[in-house]
Amino acid sequence: MSTQAPTSKKRRVVLAGITVAFLAAGAAYAAYYALVLSKRVETDNAYVGGNLVNVSSQVTGSVVEIRADETQLVQAGTEIVRLDPSDAEVALAQAEARLGTAVRQQRERYTNVAQYEALVDQRRVELKAKQEDLARRAPLAADNIVSGEDVAHARRAVEDAKAALEVAQKQLAAARVTVAGVSPAEHPNVLAAKADYLSAWLAARRNAIVAPVSGYVAKRSVQVGSRIAPGAPLLSIVPLDQLWVDANFKESELRDIRVGQAATIEADIYGSKVVYHGKVVGLGAGTGSAFSLLPAQNATGNWIKVVQRVPVRISLDPKELAAHPLRVGLSATVDVDISRQGGSALGTVATPAPAYATTVLNQPLQQAQVATDAIVARNMAN
Repeated sequence: MSTQAPTSKKRRVVLAGITVAFLAAGAAYAAYYALVLSKRVETDNAYVGGNLVNVSSQVTGSVVEIRADETQLVQAGTEIVRLDPSDAEVALAQAEARLGTAVRQQRERYTNVAQYEALVDQRRVELKAKQEDLARRAPLAADNIVSGEDVAHARRAVEDAKAALEVAQKQLAAARVTVAGVSPAEHPNVLAAKADYLSAWLAARRNAIVAPVSGYVAKRSVQVGSRIAPGAPLLSIVPLDQLWVDANFKESELRDIRVGQAATIEADIYGSKVVYHGKVVGLGAGTGSAFSLLPAQNATGNWIKVVQRVPVRISLDPKELAAHPLRVGLSATVDVDISRQGGSALGTVATPAPAYATTVLNQPLQQAQVATDAIVARNMAN
């Protein structure tokens, strides 16, 4: 009996210690959950996203040069594909000829106005002469000095002269309508020919296809010798300095996520050694299944509830991204700090400023305008 008592006492002490340890661990976990875990939501269903800029041609042509291939870095404005310029050069020459012809035709019309004005003056002189002749013959007919037939011929001549004057006046009015209010260089026909020349000038310059943004070439499908049409995809450019992360959280985890909350991101490519810091910039307007090609038909008899996920966009720090580059489509783990609840749960209002833009596709139309003015001046010269 003396041997069993210490053993039983020792057992009770051990069990009490284990119980206290479990209670302490539970209390510690409860405190950790209340202070830390309840303030964060995490998902490993996250992937790196970015802009995939598709490059296409604005004109029809045959490819004669390809100056950039996949994995290569290109700067905005760099020529990456060149088309055969022959067709565009011929079209530009034809447009120049049409513009010159339009200018000369308008000069002819303005000259016709002066010609019809002179014709009207001539018809008036002729009418006046016929009227004076009739006025001389009419009194003589009363004295039978001239025959009545001569007087009748004189009256018909006056009527013919009036009709000729009226025709000339109508022709003058019609000629004035085509040129009234504008100079030959500003006539609508000349302006239309100018526009055709500008279009041909742009087409000639667009035979050189340039990179709209700086980034890495991907998905090149164009080949030398291909005959391409406007809008046909040639290749894609991915700007790796402008990436984000799309984290797909469960619908039960979205309640406390707000725009502006801080987030930490770990990409699988680097593991836990590299931690990115970002912010929540927006929440998707629907679940992934709602925007799929074949949405789920839940109104059926074999319906099974599946937890849905909503994409949450997380921005990345450009400096951290430059130090540790990522690629589009890489997997990541996202941890969002939901302790701050001041932001919006729906998203921010779009600003008038463009979210993403390029200026390298702008053409110096002023040069083309100078060229058209020179063509007009050359064909206006006497």
